[in-house]
Amino acid sequence: MILYPAIDLKDGKCVRLRRGEMNRATVFNPDPVDQARQFAEMGFASLHVIDLNGAFAGRSVNAVSVKAILDASKLPVQLGGGIRNRQGAEHWIEAGVARVILGTMAVKNPGLVKELAKAHPGKIAVGLDARAGRVAVEGWANQTEIDAVELAKSYEDSGVCAVIYTDILRDGLMEGVNVEATVALARALSIPVITSGGIGGIEDIHALKAYEGEGVAGAILGRALYDGRIDAKAALAVAKG
Repeated sequence: MILYPAIDLKDGKCVRLRRGEMNRATVFNPDPVDQARQFAEMGFASLHVIDLNGAFAGRSVNAVSVKAILDASKLPVQLGGGIRNRQGAEHWIEAGVARVILGTMAVKNPGLVKELAKAHPGKIAVGLDARAGRVAVEGWANQTEIDAVELAKSYEDSGVCAVIYTDILRDGLMEGVNVEATVALARALSIPVITSGGIGGIEDIHALKAYEGEGVAGAILGRALYDGRIDAKAALAVAKG
C-alpha cells in the first residue's frame, strides 16, 4: 500500500482545509518546495498535490508552485485541481506529472476522460469526492445526486489507472478514515482505490492495510501528518507490511 503525503496549494502556500472549506485554511508551510523536500526526507515515495484555487476557478492557478515542486523534487507527483480539459491534462503530463487526477471532468465529460486514459496509459486517475456517497464537483462546491460507486464502475476497462476517493465530511477532521465506504468501492472495482479524508492516526493505516488485497492500494495523509499525530516512519512501515 502506498502512502501519499498531501501538498494542498492555496495562494502559493501549503495549507490544510477542513471539509474542503477554503475559509478554514491553515497554513503549514509557505514554501511548497521545502515541504516536498521534507516529505522526501521522511521516506515517502510519491506526492499528492492539489491546486485548491484551481479546483474552484476551473483552471490551474498555482501552476508556478506546482512547476517548482516538479523541478525540485525527484518524487512522482499526482496532481489534481482545476484540470478540466484535454489541454490542461496533457500540459501537466508533458510537464512531468506522473498522474493527473480528473474529478469534475469525470462527471461532466467522461468520454474525454476515457480518451485521455487510453492515450496516456497509467497517467489518468479519476477523483471521486463524495458526501454521504454522492459525488461533489468544482472544488466540492456543487453537490450532485450521482452515486460515487456507480460513477467509478462506469470507468471499468477504460484505462483509468486509479480511483482516488475522498470522504468530504471527514476531510481534515482526523476523526478516522471511512474504511467501510473505501472497501465497498474497492470491492466493486478492478481499478485500484486510493483513499483520502479523516485519517487521524496509525490505526487508520492498519485498518486500510488489512484490505490491500481487496483493492485498497493507497492512502493520502494530510493534517495528521502535519500535526505530528502520525509518525511518517511508523506509517510507512505499516504500509509496507
